[in-house]
Amino acid sequence: MKIDLSKRTVLVTGANSGIGYAIAKQLLESNASVALHYNSKSDGVKELHKQFPNQSEIFEADFNDSDSVINLFDDILSWKDSLDVLINNAGTSIMNSVDLDDKEWINNWNTIMNINLLATGILSKKALQHFKNNNGGRIINIASRAAFRGDTPDYLAYAASKAGMVALIKSIARGFGKDGITAFSIAPGFTRTAMAQKSIDKYGEDFVVKDIALNQLTEPKDIAPIVTLICSGEFDHGTGSNIDINAGSYVR
Repeated sequence: MKIDLSKRTVLVTGANSGIGYAIAKQLLESNASVALHYNSKSDGVKELHKQFPNQSEIFEADFNDSDSVINLFDDILSWKDSLDVLINNAGTSIMNSVDLDDKEWINNWNTIMNINLLATGILSKKALQHFKNNNGGRIINIASRAAFRGDTPDYLAYAASKAGMVALIKSIARGFGKDGITAFSIAPGFTRTAMAQKSIDKYGEDFVVKDIALNQLTEPKDIAPIVTLICSGEFDHGTGSNIDINAGSYVR
């Protein structure tokens, strides 16, 4: 199947590296117009914009700041008149042991929730308003295996935030389908990204790969094709569903 997204405008949050970068690259290769969001590091989005200058634009926003999230959406609509797909990919996975003092633990928890869940909620709210007035659209949340299986004690907030992203998608799918809006979540397992490297460094490579059924750890490029398919509209009747991409490490 050849997918042509030349009539689609897509926002990919956290597009500078890892899963977001791989998704944005494949969407651009499929002729989509892509808003490339980043926070602090911009080398990846600059590279993509250089390769696809007529199809992309770069946007900076700090997802720990709600006003910055709101401004991001408004800035994108200043670049393009309409948005067709929102991909909530940006996230953080701060290690947050219960042995930390209360203030530090709470600050870490709030940061994780702000970036992973509150920003996702704000952008989804803005997108829903926009989609309802513009013949529908699609929302895709990049969640995690941890939303269903749970995570290690250091990542309680991370797992909880990702579970919230999944519940949000289910609610959007059920509540806004008649408005032409579909919603999906993707739940990767360990994927070879800088974020996952923190777990590899702490627990070791064997801990990360011991549960997978395949010979290789999942790569960001392994997640991009299903996202591209969803963006095409060919998977709309899967609205509300979650797609597990975890190399068989958690089969439900």
